[in-house]
Amino acid sequence: MSAPVSSPLEVPARALAIGAHPDDIEFGSGGTLAKWAAAGCEVSFLVLTDGSKGSWDPGEDQPTLVARRQREQRDAAAALGVRGEIAFGGWIDGELDSGIRQRIQVIAAIRRLRPDVVLGHDPWKRYRLHPDHRHAGLLVTDGIVGARDPLFYPEIALPPHRPTTLLLFEADEPDHVEPIDGSIDQKIAALLEHRSQRATTMEFSTDPAREADESRAFATKISDEAMLAGKPANIAFGEAFKRLDEL
Repeated sequence: MSAPVSSPLEVPARALAIGAHPDDIEFGSGGTLAKWAAAGCEVSFLVLTDGSKGSWDPGEDQPTLVARRQREQRDAAAALGVRGEIAFGGWIDGELDSGIRQRIQVIAAIRRLRPDVVLGHDPWKRYRLHPDHRHAGLLVTDGIVGARDPLFYPEIALPPHRPTTLLLFEADEPDHVEPIDGSIDQKIAALLEHRSQRATTMEFSTDPAREADESRAFATKISDEAMLAGKPANIAFGEAFKRLDEL
């Protein structure tokens, strides 16, 4: 941590998590969202890309993969206890841009869902290679500005909305930790619902006989990361964010 750790947020009435791909939200904030959902928060997801490139098989049928990844995302959200809207931006995986059309989509979601807290990728993470994560982060920050000001984008025809807090995951300089001691298992269960990503993001082999051992190893990895994130706040398991309140 590069700055003092702020206290956990009060449970918001509504939260909107915006990710580049299916599974990004769970990696960055799954435990926090599960904790809030259990406490009555209306949690919604906006996944900006279609996930169509999430395979190392050059012969993968992309429309089939897109449909599968949407099912997995809905199952993962259910594992977290999320009952809000699960929306998909539909932009082609690997080709997301932080342009006006994409920004309007984010602004419309913020104005329609009216979240108290928005969560997303930190666009200023140093040496980030994946362009979708970078652009998704910019769309969140730019979208908040567009959503809050009444003269911006009147064609959306929804009243302006200013969230209270922005939490950026994947941050180089986090200053806020949310305890997830009671929801780490839900985070892991939600991530494991993304079965199409086990050979890529999760580094599983293709041997079904090893699946149980590899699932345990993956759970240990996620738990270790959560322990490291929680250490500055003296908690067992945490998720770290850059927190912005002056929106």
